[in-house]
Amino acid sequence: MVDEADPDGVILEFVRLGALVRVSAMDPASLTEVVLQGPAAAGEAALRRAALRKLAYVLARRGGRPRRAREVVR
Repeated sequence: MVDEADPDGVILEFVRLGALVRVSAMDPASLTEVVLQGPAAAGEAALRRAALRKLAYVLARRGGRPRRAREVVR
C-alpha cells in the first residue's frame, strides 16, 4: 500500500489486490474521494492519471474546485 500527496494537494492511495490495484484519490479541500481499480500491469503512472482524471470529472460535475485536464494529468 502506498499513500502519497499529489503536488495539487490530492491524496492518492494504491493498494495491490492480486492482479489488480485499487486506487483512491481524495481532494481534501472538498472532501471528495473517487476509487477505481485497474490491472497491476498498467503501471502506477497510468493508474495515477486515470484516478486524477476521474476526480477532476467528479469535481466538475459536483461544482467542486474546477480543474482543467492539463492541470491534473501529468
